[in-house]
Amino acid sequence: MLFGLLFFVFVFLIWGRWRYDLVAFIALLVALLTGIVPKELAFSGFGHPATIIIALVLIVSRGLSNSGAIELVARHIVDASRKLGTHITIMSGLAAGLSALMNNVAALALLMPVDMQAAKKAGRSPSLSLMPLSFASILGGMITLIGTPPNIVVAEFRGDALGEPYRMFDFAPVGLACAVVGVAYVAAIGWRLLPRARQSTDAGKELFDLADYIAEVRVPEGSSIIGKRVRDLDDDAAKVDIEVIGLIRRGRRLPGLARVAEIKAGDTLVVEASPDSLEEALGALNLEYVAKGEGGLRDEDLLLHEVVVPESSSIAGRSAMSFRLLYRYRVALVGVSRQGRRFRDKVRSLELQPGDVLLLLGAEERLTDVTGRLGLLPLASRGHTVIQRDMAWWAVGIFATAIAVASLGWVYLPIALGCVVALYVLLNIVPIRDVYTSVEWPVIVLLGSMIPIGGALQSTGGTALIAGGIVDLSSGFSPVVVLTLLVIVTMTLSDVMNNTATAVIAAPIAIEIAARLNVNPDPFLMGVAVAASCAFLTPIGHKNNTLIMGPGGYRFGDYWRMGLPLEILVVVVAVPAIMVFWPL
Repeated sequence: MLFGLLFFVFVFLIWGRWRYDLVAFIALLVALLTGIVPKELAFSGFGHPATIIIALVLIVSRGLSNSGAIELVARHIVDASRKLGTHITIMSGLAAGLSALMNNVAALALLMPVDMQAAKKAGRSPSLSLMPLSFASILGGMITLIGTPPNIVVAEFRGDALGEPYRMFDFAPVGLACAVVGVAYVAAIGWRLLPRARQSTDAGKELFDLADYIAEVRVPEGSSIIGKRVRDLDDDAAKVDIEVIGLIRRGRRLPGLARVAEIKAGDTLVVEASPDSLEEALGALNLEYVAKGEGGLRDEDLLLHEVVVPESSSIAGRSAMSFRLLYRYRVALVGVSRQGRRFRDKVRSLELQPGDVLLLLGAEERLTDVTGRLGLLPLASRGHTVIQRDMAWWAVGIFATAIAVASLGWVYLPIALGCVVALYVLLNIVPIRDVYTSVEWPVIVLLGSMIPIGGALQSTGGTALIAGGIVDLSSGFSPVVVLTLLVIVTMTLSDVMNNTATAVIAAPIAIEIAARLNVNPDPFLMGVAVAASCAFLTPIGHKNNTLIMGPGGYRFGDYWRMGLPLEILVVVVAVPAIMVFWPL
């Protein structure tokens, strides 16, 4: 029964049709109803130290971002005039270093706009540098306990099994070796392996100019829409695939989107429309075309912002129409870019996916608000939070102190990170409203749901059965060969399913394999930690790979070109390093 449930989890996580947190929670409920997981352990995963640490690390990462410390470092280091190889080396090294000290997804989100701006100034495609940046941020997360969730999961599993979890820098010897070699590879060779189309196309270029999206149409005498409110046109406008986003009267644009304004003869409607849709709308709504500049709309009235959709965004998996983006936030979705393909028609009914680049149109304050509320990541160097640069040294000092006392064993890590969060809130580095929005709740639900299932796998003898199969398969070979096999299998799983879930399943198996071979379990746990973090073959294996897909204009099959040699390189470096620093 348990293996059938795990098979269900694997299939649906790989399929990706349902969100991974929903799949994991359903699996937990099934495990409870069938008695696989005892009811008293139903929600033990949500209070597990690994879950708590991940949530706290995400909040701390928000604080470091809000303080402006990272932005300050990035802008002093980045120089668009440098050669591409030098630029990638510096940015990749910076990404790896930051990812070691904060969540690697947060590190990429901070550096991605900087990298894209540098590419724009240099006149080159961001496709050349975004994938190396993503891979470097993944590699850097392997260096410390808090850099990536798999390390936290593995550390806490060791604590449960052996009585003591890994400390902050126990991962550093192996992780640093992999990171240094990996960064050198992506900077010197990796980016050259991308398809020529990605090297020559500026995927990060703005989708279109404002003028390509916006038209002005006049309401003539006798028009059938006179006397209606702007919002009353929604249904008719949707039929011809346009969106009314403003109204100009006597040369002055009415505030906001003028949704409740009554339409009068001589008014000018501001609409978002393609040329074909505009022609259809003129006839359907009894309107007249206004030549550019005659209606009174100025470019500064409305702005275009490009944002990317992360997995955690509330709009992921939904359409702008179903989310009522225009009505709720007074912002129009006018374009979508997905894997280098640009959508203009029917974008409001398009189901948005993680990694999509959205082109949003609206007033600056509205765009700032919607970016923050929906958890979107801006691709230009303008954020949705107020940078408190005067608090940068406070933020860094508090965090460094907490890491130091936790590393020395004076304070338990979750308590140390909890103190950091409390001080960040008291000093308003992280406003209280941002504490809960900083946490990536799907990851928390995933981990809270999978930990009891992982425990059941161990208590029911499932791990012993799997470990026995792996040991029997490699019978006659040394434990090093078994370790290498475990690393390869775990790495392959991580490429097609969530890396945190991979670590939850693989960690107890690693401990059981070591017990069967009668060797030190640490090499096998370290192998799982490294392998679960190394997802370089697909855009779905790691959130960072998903984030760069739209901005970089990458295709699904682009990742393995750079990623496969990197995974082979990691195996070649990691296994000997583990043998040196964590001998059998």
